[in-house]
Amino acid sequence: MFLRKRMSRYTQGCSDKSVGTDELNRENSMNKDYLNRINIIKEKLEQADAVVIGAGAGLSTAAGFTYSGERFDRYFSDFGEKYGFTDMYSGGFYDFDTLEEYWAYWSRYVYVNRYMNPPKPLYRDIFELVKNKDYFVLTTNVDHCFQKAGFDKERMFYTQGDYGLFQCSRPCHDKTYDNEEIIKKMVLSQGFKIENIQCADSEKDGKTENILVKPQDTEIKLTIPTELVPRCPKCGRPMSMNLRADNTFVQDDGWYMAADRYEKFMENYRGQKILFLELGVGFNTPGIIKYNFWKYAAGWKNAFYVCINKGEAYVPGEIVDKSVSVNEDISVVCHNYSLRKGH
Repeated sequence: MFLRKRMSRYTQGCSDKSVGTDELNRENSMNKDYLNRINIIKEKLEQADAVVIGAGAGLSTAAGFTYSGERFDRYFSDFGEKYGFTDMYSGGFYDFDTLEEYWAYWSRYVYVNRYMNPPKPLYRDIFELVKNKDYFVLTTNVDHCFQKAGFDKERMFYTQGDYGLFQCSRPCHDKTYDNEEIIKKMVLSQGFKIENIQCADSEKDGKTENILVKPQDTEIKLTIPTELVPRCPKCGRPMSMNLRADNTFVQDDGWYMAADRYEKFMENYRGQKILFLELGVGFNTPGIIKYNFWKYAAGWKNAFYVCINKGEAYVPGEIVDKSVSVNEDISVVCHNYSLRKGH
Protein backbone atom coordinates (compact mmCIF):
# COMPACT_ATOMS: atom_id res chain seq x y z
CA MET A 1 0.00 0.00 0.00
CA PHE A 2 1.51 3.26 -1.11
CA LEU A 3 1.07 5.07 2.21
CA ARG A 4 3.32 2.50 3.88
CA LYS A 5 6.12 2.80 1.37
CA ARG A 6 9.19 4.89 1.83
CA MET A 7 8.56 8.63 1.71
CA SER A 8 10.80 11.20 0.09
CA ARG A 9 11.61 14.36 1.99
CA TYR A 10 12.23 17.62 0.21
CA THR A 11 13.94 20.39 2.06
CA GLN A 12 15.27 23.78 1.28
CA GLY A 13 16.88 26.50 3.27
CA CYS A 14 19.24 29.42 3.21
CA SER A 15 22.52 29.84 5.06
CA ASP A 16 23.90 33.05 6.51
CA LYS A 17 27.41 31.65 6.34
CA SER A 18 29.90 32.69 3.72
CA VAL A 19 32.76 30.25 3.95
CA GLY A 20 33.93 29.89 0.36
CA THR A 21 32.94 29.22 -3.22
CA ASP A 22 31.53 25.75 -2.57
CA GLU A 23 29.32 27.02 0.22
CA LEU A 24 28.07 29.92 -1.89
CA ASN A 25 27.35 27.60 -4.80
CA ARG A 26 25.33 25.33 -2.54
CA GLU A 27 23.43 28.34 -1.16
CA ASN A 28 22.69 29.66 -4.64
CA SER A 29 21.52 26.23 -5.73
CA MET A 30 19.16 25.98 -2.76
CA ASN A 31 17.81 29.47 -3.43
CA LYS A 32 17.13 28.55 -7.06
CA ASP A 33 15.43 25.33 -5.99
CA TYR A 34 13.27 27.23 -3.52
CA LEU A 35 12.23 29.85 -6.09
CA ASN A 36 11.53 27.10 -8.58
CA ARG A 37 9.15 25.49 -6.11
CA ILE A 38 7.41 28.84 -5.58
CA ASN A 39 7.03 29.22 -9.35
CA ILE A 40 5.55 25.73 -9.65
CA ILE A 41 2.99 26.51 -6.94
CA LYS A 42 2.15 29.78 -8.71
CA GLU A 43 1.67 27.99 -12.03
CA LYS A 44 -0.45 25.18 -10.58
CA LEU A 45 -2.64 27.62 -8.68
CA GLU A 46 -3.26 29.67 -11.82
CA GLN A 47 -4.11 26.56 -13.83
CA ALA A 48 -6.34 24.93 -11.22
CA ASP A 49 -10.08 24.65 -11.72
CA ALA A 50 -10.45 24.35 -7.95
CA VAL A 51 -8.34 24.45 -4.79
CA VAL A 52 -8.76 22.35 -1.66
CA ILE A 53 -6.89 23.80 1.31
CA GLY A 54 -5.99 21.36 4.07
CA ALA A 55 -4.89 23.22 7.19
CA GLY A 56 -3.35 21.99 10.42
CA ALA A 57 -1.97 23.53 13.59
CA GLY A 58 1.23 24.62 11.86
CA LEU A 59 -0.70 27.23 9.90
CA SER A 60 -1.97 29.03 12.99
CA THR A 61 1.47 28.74 14.57
CA ALA A 62 2.94 30.44 11.49
CA ALA A 63 0.29 33.16 11.90
CA GLY A 64 1.53 33.83 15.42
CA PHE A 65 -0.91 31.77 17.49
CA THR A 66 1.76 30.28 19.72
CA TYR A 67 0.72 28.57 22.95
CA SER A 68 3.86 29.32 24.97
CA GLY A 69 6.30 32.18 25.46
CA GLU A 70 5.09 35.78 25.41
CA ARG A 71 1.41 35.01 24.76
CA PHE A 72 1.28 32.51 27.61
CA ASP A 73 3.11 34.87 29.97
CA ARG A 74 0.78 37.73 29.13
CA TYR A 75 -2.48 35.91 29.84
CA PHE A 76 -1.64 32.85 31.95
CA SER A 77 1.44 33.62 34.06
CA ASP A 78 -0.66 33.48 37.26
CA PHE A 79 -1.93 30.00 36.43
CA GLY A 80 1.57 28.95 35.43
CA GLU A 81 3.03 30.17 38.74
CA LYS A 82 0.36 28.39 40.77
CA TYR A 83 0.28 25.06 38.92
CA GLY A 84 3.65 24.82 37.21
CA PHE A 85 2.67 24.45 33.55
CA THR A 86 4.39 26.66 30.97
CA ASP A 87 2.09 26.59 27.95
CA MET A 88 -1.62 26.93 27.24
CA TYR A 89 -1.98 23.44 25.81
CA SER A 90 -0.71 21.73 28.96
CA GLY A 91 -2.94 23.92 31.09
CA GLY A 92 -5.95 22.79 29.09
CA PHE A 93 -5.48 19.27 30.47
CA TYR A 94 -5.02 20.30 34.10
CA ASP A 95 -7.52 18.82 36.55
CA PHE A 96 -8.67 21.95 38.38
CA ASP A 97 -10.38 21.51 41.74
CA THR A 98 -13.45 23.61 40.89
CA LEU A 99 -15.49 24.47 37.82
CA GLU A 100 -15.06 28.14 38.72
CA GLU A 101 -11.30 27.84 38.29
CA TYR A 102 -11.60 25.54 35.28
CA TRP A 103 -13.70 28.07 33.42
CA ALA A 104 -11.53 30.99 34.49
CA TYR A 105 -8.68 29.27 32.68
CA TRP A 106 -10.69 28.13 29.67
CA SER A 107 -12.45 31.46 29.17
CA ARG A 108 -9.08 33.18 28.77
CA TYR A 109 -7.91 30.35 26.52
CA VAL A 110 -10.96 30.63 24.30
CA TYR A 111 -10.98 34.41 24.14
CA VAL A 112 -7.35 34.87 23.07
CA ASN A 113 -7.39 31.96 20.60
CA ARG A 114 -10.89 32.36 19.14
CA TYR A 115 -12.10 35.92 19.56
CA MET A 116 -8.80 37.69 18.97
CA ASN A 117 -6.97 37.71 15.63
CA PRO A 118 -3.56 36.07 15.21
CA PRO A 119 -0.61 38.50 15.32
CA LYS A 120 0.21 38.02 11.63
CA PRO A 121 -2.28 38.50 8.75
CA LEU A 122 -1.31 35.15 7.19
CA TYR A 123 -4.86 33.83 6.84
CA ARG A 124 -5.93 36.95 5.00
CA ASP A 125 -2.90 36.64 2.73
CA ILE A 126 -3.94 33.10 1.87
CA PHE A 127 -7.48 34.28 1.20
CA GLU A 128 -6.11 36.81 -1.29
CA LEU A 129 -4.41 33.94 -3.15
CA VAL A 130 -7.55 31.85 -3.59
CA LYS A 131 -10.50 34.25 -3.39
CA ASN A 132 -11.01 34.23 -7.17
CA LYS A 133 -10.87 30.44 -7.34
CA ASP A 134 -13.49 27.89 -6.45
CA TYR A 135 -12.06 26.67 -3.15
CA PHE A 136 -12.89 24.56 -0.14
CA VAL A 137 -11.17 24.44 3.26
CA LEU A 138 -10.74 21.23 5.24
CA THR A 139 -9.16 21.91 8.63
CA THR A 140 -8.45 20.32 11.97
CA ASN A 141 -7.92 23.77 13.50
CA VAL A 142 -10.57 25.00 15.92
CA ASP A 143 -9.65 28.71 16.13
CA HIS A 144 -11.99 30.00 13.40
CA CYS A 145 -9.19 31.95 11.70
CA PHE A 146 -10.36 31.16 8.16
CA GLN A 147 -13.79 32.67 8.60
CA LYS A 148 -12.39 35.73 10.39
CA ALA A 149 -10.07 36.26 7.41
CA GLY A 150 -12.93 36.40 4.93
CA PHE A 151 -13.33 32.80 3.79
CA ASP A 152 -16.90 31.78 3.00
CA LYS A 153 -18.30 29.70 5.88
CA GLU A 154 -20.18 27.58 3.35
CA ARG A 155 -16.84 26.44 1.94
CA MET A 156 -15.29 25.23 5.19
CA PHE A 157 -15.36 22.01 7.19
CA TYR A 158 -13.98 22.24 10.74
CA THR A 159 -13.69 18.53 11.47
CA GLN A 160 -12.52 18.74 15.09
CA GLY A 161 -14.86 21.34 16.57
CA ASP A 162 -14.74 25.04 17.38
CA TYR A 163 -13.46 26.99 20.39
CA GLY A 164 -16.55 29.15 19.93
CA LEU A 165 -19.01 26.37 20.78
CA PHE A 166 -20.20 24.66 23.97
CA GLN A 167 -21.93 21.30 24.23
CA CYS A 168 -23.40 19.18 27.00
CA SER A 169 -20.55 17.31 28.70
CA ARG A 170 -22.49 14.05 28.77
CA PRO A 171 -23.84 14.78 26.05
CA CYS A 172 -27.59 14.39 26.47
CA HIS A 173 -28.37 15.84 23.02
CA ASP A 174 -26.58 16.65 19.75
CA LYS A 175 -26.63 20.43 19.77
CA THR A 176 -23.93 23.07 20.20
CA TYR A 177 -24.17 26.59 21.60
CA ASP A 178 -22.35 29.81 20.71
CA ASN A 179 -20.26 30.93 23.67
CA GLU A 180 -18.96 34.42 22.81
CA GLU A 181 -21.12 36.41 25.22
CA ILE A 182 -20.63 34.13 28.22
CA ILE A 183 -16.87 33.90 27.54
CA LYS A 184 -16.67 37.70 27.59
CA LYS A 185 -18.51 37.82 30.91
CA MET A 186 -16.12 35.24 32.35
CA VAL A 187 -12.93 37.11 31.44
CA LEU A 188 -14.34 40.44 32.57
CA SER A 189 -15.32 38.92 35.91
CA GLN A 190 -11.66 38.05 36.50
CA GLY A 191 -10.60 41.69 36.20
CA PHE A 192 -9.57 41.87 32.55
CA LYS A 193 -10.76 44.58 30.19
CA ILE A 194 -11.65 44.26 26.53
CA GLU A 195 -10.31 47.11 24.40
CA ASN A 196 -10.92 47.87 20.74
CA ILE A 197 -7.75 48.39 18.70
CA GLN A 198 -6.68 48.25 15.06
CA CYS A 199 -6.03 44.81 13.59
CA ALA A 200 -2.50 43.76 12.66
CA ASP A 201 -3.31 44.32 8.98
CA SER A 202 -5.56 47.35 9.50
CA GLU A 203 -3.61 49.38 6.97
CA LYS A 204 -5.58 47.51 4.31
CA ASP A 205 -9.09 48.25 5.51
CA GLY A 206 -9.06 49.95 8.89
CA LYS A 207 -10.63 47.00 10.72
CA THR A 208 -10.45 46.76 14.48
CA GLU A 209 -10.62 43.94 17.00
CA ASN A 210 -11.39 43.52 20.69
CA ILE A 211 -8.33 42.39 22.62
CA LEU A 212 -7.97 41.20 26.20
CA VAL A 213 -6.07 43.62 28.40
CA LYS A 214 -4.84 43.36 32.00
CA PRO A 215 -5.29 46.77 33.65
CA GLN A 216 -2.38 48.14 35.63
CA ASP A 217 -2.56 47.77 39.39
CA THR A 218 -5.40 45.26 39.08
CA GLU A 219 -5.29 41.84 40.71
CA ILE A 220 -6.59 39.27 38.27
CA LYS A 221 -8.70 36.49 39.77
CA LEU A 222 -8.20 32.82 38.95
CA THR A 223 -11.89 32.03 39.36
CA ILE A 224 -15.24 33.13 37.97
CA PRO A 225 -18.54 33.58 39.85
CA THR A 226 -20.50 30.34 40.26
CA GLU A 227 -23.46 31.79 38.36
CA LEU A 228 -21.31 32.06 35.21
CA VAL A 229 -20.44 28.34 35.11
CA PRO A 230 -22.17 27.14 31.91
CA ARG A 231 -24.66 24.32 32.31
CA CYS A 232 -26.67 22.28 29.82
CA PRO A 233 -30.10 23.86 29.28
CA LYS A 234 -31.69 20.39 29.06
CA CYS A 235 -30.13 18.22 31.78
CA GLY A 236 -28.30 20.77 33.95
CA ARG A 237 -24.91 19.07 33.72
CA PRO A 238 -21.82 21.24 33.19
CA MET A 239 -21.16 22.25 29.61
CA SER A 240 -17.87 21.39 27.89
CA MET A 241 -15.97 22.64 24.88
CA ASN A 242 -17.04 21.28 21.50
CA LEU A 243 -13.63 19.76 20.78
CA ARG A 244 -12.91 16.25 19.56
CA ALA A 245 -11.07 14.90 22.59
CA ASP A 246 -13.04 11.68 23.19
CA ASN A 247 -16.27 9.92 22.26
CA THR A 248 -18.43 12.65 23.82
CA PHE A 249 -17.72 15.04 20.92
CA VAL A 250 -20.97 16.34 19.43
CA GLN A 251 -21.30 16.36 15.66
CA ASP A 252 -24.25 18.70 15.29
CA ASP A 253 -26.34 19.54 12.23
CA GLY A 254 -23.81 22.16 11.13
CA TRP A 255 -21.01 19.58 11.25
CA TYR A 256 -22.91 17.15 9.01
CA MET A 257 -23.95 19.85 6.56
CA ALA A 258 -20.31 20.96 6.21
CA ALA A 259 -19.25 17.35 5.64
CA ASP A 260 -21.88 16.99 2.91
CA ARG A 261 -20.75 20.20 1.21
CA TYR A 262 -17.16 18.96 1.20
CA GLU A 263 -18.14 15.61 -0.33
CA LYS A 264 -20.20 17.33 -3.04
CA PHE A 265 -17.35 19.73 -3.82
CA MET A 266 -14.95 16.83 -4.27
CA GLU A 267 -17.39 14.94 -6.47
CA ASN A 268 -18.08 18.00 -8.63
CA TYR A 269 -14.37 18.42 -9.41
CA ARG A 270 -13.46 14.78 -9.88
CA GLY A 271 -11.32 14.52 -13.02
CA GLN A 272 -10.67 18.27 -13.27
CA LYS A 273 -7.53 20.21 -12.45
CA ILE A 274 -7.62 20.37 -8.68
CA LEU A 275 -4.86 21.66 -6.44
CA PHE A 276 -4.53 20.13 -2.98
CA LEU A 277 -2.80 22.79 -0.89
CA GLU A 278 -1.68 21.36 2.46
CA LEU A 279 -0.58 23.94 5.03
CA GLY A 280 0.92 23.13 8.42
CA VAL A 281 -0.39 19.58 8.66
CA GLY A 282 1.70 17.23 10.78
CA PHE A 283 1.36 13.59 11.75
CA ASN A 284 -0.83 13.87 14.87
CA THR A 285 -4.02 13.23 12.88
CA PRO A 286 -2.75 12.53 9.33
CA GLY A 287 -5.77 10.48 8.33
CA ILE A 288 -8.07 13.50 8.11
CA ILE A 289 -6.11 15.64 5.63
CA LYS A 290 -2.66 14.38 4.69
CA TYR A 291 -3.37 10.76 3.80
CA ASN A 292 -6.54 11.72 1.93
CA PHE A 293 -4.68 14.36 -0.08
CA TRP A 294 -2.03 11.77 -0.97
CA LYS A 295 -4.74 9.36 -2.05
CA TYR A 296 -6.43 11.92 -4.28
CA ALA A 297 -3.13 13.04 -5.79
CA ALA A 298 -2.27 9.42 -6.60
CA GLY A 299 -5.68 8.45 -7.94
CA TRP A 300 -6.87 11.54 -9.78
CA LYS A 301 -5.09 12.12 -13.07
CA ASN A 302 -5.26 15.93 -13.02
CA ALA A 303 -4.67 16.46 -9.30
CA PHE A 304 -1.57 18.19 -7.92
CA TYR A 305 -0.38 18.17 -4.31
CA VAL A 306 1.47 20.97 -2.48
CA CYS A 307 2.83 20.54 1.04
CA ILE A 308 4.19 23.54 2.96
CA ASN A 309 5.27 22.89 6.54
CA LYS A 310 8.57 23.80 8.15
CA GLY A 311 10.21 20.64 9.45
CA GLU A 312 7.56 18.26 8.09
CA ALA A 313 7.45 18.80 4.32
CA TYR A 314 7.04 15.20 3.10
CA VAL A 315 5.90 13.72 -0.20
CA PRO A 316 5.43 9.99 -0.92
CA GLY A 317 7.62 8.74 -3.75
CA GLU A 318 4.56 7.51 -5.65
CA ILE A 319 3.34 11.07 -6.28
CA VAL A 320 6.65 12.89 -6.55
CA ASP A 321 6.00 13.73 -10.21
CA LYS A 322 2.76 15.55 -9.37
CA SER A 323 3.72 17.22 -6.10
CA VAL A 324 5.92 19.91 -4.64
CA SER A 325 6.94 20.43 -1.02
CA VAL A 326 8.47 23.42 0.72
CA ASN A 327 10.23 23.04 4.06
CA GLU A 328 9.81 26.64 5.19
CA ASP A 329 7.65 28.83 7.40
CA ILE A 330 4.28 29.27 5.69
CA SER A 331 4.25 33.04 6.24
CA VAL A 332 7.65 33.32 4.52
CA VAL A 333 6.46 31.23 1.58
CA CYS A 334 3.28 33.26 1.25
CA HIS A 335 5.29 36.49 1.24
CA ASN A 336 7.72 35.15 -1.36
CA TYR A 337 4.81 33.93 -3.47
CA SER A 338 3.29 37.40 -3.47
CA LEU A 339 6.61 38.86 -4.59
CA ARG A 340 6.72 36.38 -7.50
CA LYS A 341 3.16 37.05 -8.70
CA GLY A 342 4.25 39.81 -11.03
CA HIS A 343 7.03 37.76 -12.61
